Amino acid sequence: MKLLPLPHFLRSAGFLLLLALLATRPAAAQKYRTAAGLRSDGNNYGLTIQQVFLPKATLEGLAMFAPRERSYTVLAERHFGILGPSLNYYFGAGAHYGNNRDSGDFWGFDGLVGAEYKIAFTRLVVSFDFKPTIEHGSDDWNRFPTALSLRYIIVKQKNTGFFQGIRDKFGKD
Repeated sequence: MKLLPLPHFLRSAGFLLLLALLATRPAAAQKYRTAAGLRSDGNNYGLTIQQVFLPKATLEGLAMFAPRERSYTVLAERHFGILGPSLNYYFGAGAHYGNNRDSGDFWGFDGLVGAEYKIAFTRLVVSFDFKPTIEHGSDDWNRFPTALSLRYIIVKQKNTGFFQGIRDKFGKD
């Protein structure tokens, strides 16, 4: 049985895909060291700041505000690259403390799973996540919010791309 030859555009696309796969390096998972911005889950609005503390791990602080409630959260997150360093998924856990005007102080534990995208040629990172919580001292014993965050990169990650590695190896005197 004789196989038919592939059309030229499929051979070209296959070659480009193979070249792209061979030229890539493992993702550093983030393109920033420090990023801060705004976060909203529809009912609450607030501030978010992320700091990379290990190569693929961040600490995130949240300060969330609603008309009758405020809360503060600290999360440890592990990031994994998807299709390169600009798109990541992450998961993590943490704890929160807050105050509701009607029921008083509350605290609890948080889980987190989400995805983030560093917008090309900008210092902006957009993320979407699911952050279930277990509450103590609140009218709700659990919550299941999703949220959207937009962060500005304050401190960029050092360039460690493919060509940077070549410059490091052969560009030194």
